[in-house]
This record gives sequence, structure tokens and C-alpha cells, in this order.
Amino acid sequence: MGNCFKKPAKCAHASSTNFSGSTKPDCKAKQDSSTSSEQTTLGSLNPSSITSSSDASISNNLKSFSFNDLKIATKNFRPESVLGEGGFGCVFKGWIDGNTLAPTKPGTGIVVAIKRLKPESFQGHREWLAEVNYLGQLHHENLVKLIGYCSESENRLLVYEFMPKGSLENHLFRKGVQPIGWATRMNIAIGVARGLSFLHSLDANVIYRDLKASNILLDSDFNAKLSDFGLARDGPTGDNTHVSTRVVGTQGYAAPEYVATGHLTPKSDVYSFGVVLLELLSGRRAMADDRVGFVEETLVDWAKPFLSDSKRVLRIMDTRLGGQYSKKGAQAAAAIAVQCLHTDPKNRPPMVNILAALERLPTSNIVPRTTQASVDHHRVKHLSNSR
Repeated sequence: MGNCFKKPAKCAHASSTNFSGSTKPDCKAKQDSSTSSEQTTLGSLNPSSITSSSDASISNNLKSFSFNDLKIATKNFRPESVLGEGGFGCVFKGWIDGNTLAPTKPGTGIVVAIKRLKPESFQGHREWLAEVNYLGQLHHENLVKLIGYCSESENRLLVYEFMPKGSLENHLFRKGVQPIGWATRMNIAIGVARGLSFLHSLDANVIYRDLKASNILLDSDFNAKLSDFGLARDGPTGDNTHVSTRVVGTQGYAAPEYVATGHLTPKSDVYSFGVVLLELLSGRRAMADDRVGFVEETLVDWAKPFLSDSKRVLRIMDTRLGGQYSKKGAQAAAAIAVQCLHTDPKNRPPMVNILAALERLPTSNIVPRTTQASVDHHRVKHLSNSR
């Protein structure tokens, strides 16, 4: 859903970085529908021409807002209400009644985040529809809650719960922000792992596909929730080992085999989780300094020489932690990251195992628990043909 900032700021959209390279499906692949034939068919349509058929699948759990409702909620989308901005458009702060969900005056009712899609963005419409379908059906404490949507004329908007602490990206990398402590960082890692474990455990084997710090939002207690499901898709089923898809995502986070071949599996998410875990440990971005004269280096490339040695691994730790962290916990977390980042996806552990390992970290003060989660089975519409 973009970043929830306290001040307007640029933020990377889920599909802001498309990798070059062709996809190479084989006989064991579940063929993705976003091949040239499907893109030709969809490309001849405009978003409004597919609204009626696509909207019919939208979950009844969601509130259908009128465009005028959301104009009132955001005070006519005034610039002062902007929380974040990306390739999809802008995210605005709005207010609605907590019971009726009707728009209210600023300062009354509950705060929500309203994502407004650029009218000219056809690809954005597809991602908008993916978010509505997935978040309209899937409910988990580590997934951001989608309250409703607007699909009126050319207008496409989504209404989410407001996440007061904004994105993990801001807290790790933004200058002037108080650094988050060790226990909080591990709590965030566990929350993300819980969200991914839930997605991967579904019958649809949902692959999130764009895990990154800017898509991890934090509530008032720094509990992590996954946001922006525009690139999510159903995983392989039956005898299929992977799905073959166009390569999209964010550089530095995407699994190398996915970038090279377009082959997507839940283990692609595991690799991305390993990158996020490294960011939490080191306080460094997934991609190194991009200033003029600097060669791009991924965080993984930089950290790997240290990760194989339990003593040297402490050299990657974020200096802003001031040494206030469990040494054994840091070494164990780094060992988990190493497994997640294995070049062979078959050797990466499943998210449920990663979650269990994180919950056992020394001084994590986290106990395994059963999370509240549900799926709207009556309205499930898998998106295996939407990407």
C-alpha cells in the first residue's frame, strides 16, 4: 500500500523495478498468464472495460466506497493529506466513522490510508484488482487490513487500516529517526515470518513476490504487517515445481533464480526474507550507495564474507544498536539469514521452519502462538491467471 509517512515522501511502488531478461518455462512449470498472448488481449482493453466482470469477484467483506465518500474523507485529496507517493499514485490520510464507515471530518472517527491509482495506469489496475482479491479474502494479524475499495468510472482506490509507525524502511534508513532496538527488530522479523508462513500454508500456496522494507508496515506497537499485494500470485500446485512469470519486483531483494529464469516458488519469498533479515541486522539497504562514482553492490554480496564466521559476523551489526543486542541471538539470526540466502532454492528452509527458529532466538522474549487468521472460502478467486 506504499509507505505511511508522517510527511509526504517518495516511495517505491511494488513494480517500480522490472528486471530485464526473458522467462524460460519448461514442462514442469505452471504457465503464467502474463505471456505475450495474454498481454496482447488485455492490452487492447482499458481499465473501465474490464471493471464489470472483475468487480463481480470482489469479496462481500469489503466496503464499497463512492468516489465522493473518499473525497470527503481526504478533504478532496488535499496535498497536506499525502502519506506517500509511488508509481501507482498517492496514498492519502483520511477519516471514516468506525462503525458505519461513512466519511467524517478530519479528527473524528478513525484514521485510514487511502491509495489512489493513477487513471492512466493499466498495469496499476491489474495490481489494484490483485490487492482487492487477495486482501479481501485473506485475514491475518500480520497482513495489513483492507477495509474497502472504490471502482467508479475511471477511479480506482483502496482503503486500508492506518499504520501509525509507517514503514520499516523509514525506521532503518531514514535520517533523523530514532533507531529501533534489537528486541523490536527481532519482533518485526517474527511478524513478517508469520505473515509469509500464513500465505505459504494456504491451499493456493500464495507467493507474496515483493517483500522489502518499504512494504513492511508497523502499527503503534511496532508489530509488522505485509502490505501491497499487487504482485502476489498463486504458487505451483500438483506436480508443478514452479510458476513461470514475468520478472518483476525490487532489485536487491529478488531471488537470483527468479531474476534469471522467471521461475517463481515460495522459496523466492524465503530469499527476500533473508535480505530483509540482513537489513534488520546491519541497518544497511538491500542495494548499496547509488551515488555517482559508486559501483552498485547488493547487501548480500557485501555481507556474505562475514556470514560464514560466527565471530566475524558481528562486524555486520548496525552500529546504531550501540552493542545493545544478544551476541548469541545475532549469530543465530545471521545463521538463519545464510540458510534463506542459499543460491539453490531447494536448500532454503520453508518459512514455517524459519519462524520456529526465530521464535527460539535468545532473549527474543517471544513465545510461539496461534495467530488469528482466516480465508473467505466462499469468495475465493485465485489469481493464477492474473499475472
